[in-house]
Amino acid sequence: MSNIAGKAYAMNVVTPIRWYMVWINRLIFKIALSRPSTLKGLITLSLIHYARWVIIPKDGFPHLHPSQPKENLHYSYMLFFSNFNGSWDQYVDSFTFAIPSGLDLFWKWNIRYPKSVPLTPFHDYIKYNQIDTAHYYSAYPMAASNDVKSAKIVKKALIDFKSASIEKNPDEFLIDYNNLLNELQLEFGEMRPTPIVSLSADAVKQRYLQSQSHHYI
Repeated sequence: MSNIAGKAYAMNVVTPIRWYMVWINRLIFKIALSRPSTLKGLITLSLIHYARWVIIPKDGFPHLHPSQPKENLHYSYMLFFSNFNGSWDQYVDSFTFAIPSGLDLFWKWNIRYPKSVPLTPFHDYIKYNQIDTAHYYSAYPMAASNDVKSAKIVKKALIDFKSASIEKNPDEFLIDYNNLLNELQLEFGEMRPTPIVSLSADAVKQRYLQSQSHHYI
């Protein structure tokens, strides 16, 4: 399915921005990076693997061969790229609730940006400008970001447990082992994909399957 690898979803959104306003966005990004507290709401969202905004000048798109035509673009573009866990709606809503003023600052100068509140126009804006990720690699497709964090905790606990248990007899080992399991039980997650990672993505998949079945009839 496009955009999805296991529990992870890849989002690419490309939005036009007036080229003469690019310097303002670059300044906003610089200020945000120098003051992490402005992104505190975003950083605390545990469902996010990665998020990045990039400004692409109107003459800055790569040309892979001399025969490739040169674009004559009227706008520069802002690329938003992110990997996350959960549904599309959950993620977009979380962004809105976590840093609504930040979103409005980052996208304010983009063409036809409706603001992050109310939600419906913002959803429509993201959907309209989103580009599907046809090829998506994930190093740990069956793990959410919280699963990876939990795995690090479990690994350290097991290493410490091994060092402390070398000289213990079987009865003492069993008691300590059971205590360890009790302490770590909240760190054990299910390493499998959720039934439907995104209702929107599942609808896209169903439409695709229907189109393919009609194609072969």
